[in-house]
Amino acid sequence: METWIWILIVIVALIAGLVIGFFAARKYMTEYFKENPPIDERMIVQMMTQMGRKPSAKQVQQIMNSMKQR
Repeated sequence: METWIWILIVIVALIAGLVIGFFAARKYMTEYFKENPPIDERMIVQMMTQMGRKPSAKQVQQIMNSMKQR
């Protein structure tokens, strides 16, 4: 086979690998964040308690809702 055919095969394989890798990583990360959310209600209560505040359930829900909107 000629050299330009091998170059074309390498370029096509590289592009296909990048596209497949991107979507595989994206799927993995969305599943990871569903199982392990970055911040949950318990963490918010701990942070506010460390700051010297006793949060109510309503305040915790408001913070969670504002974080989910972003």
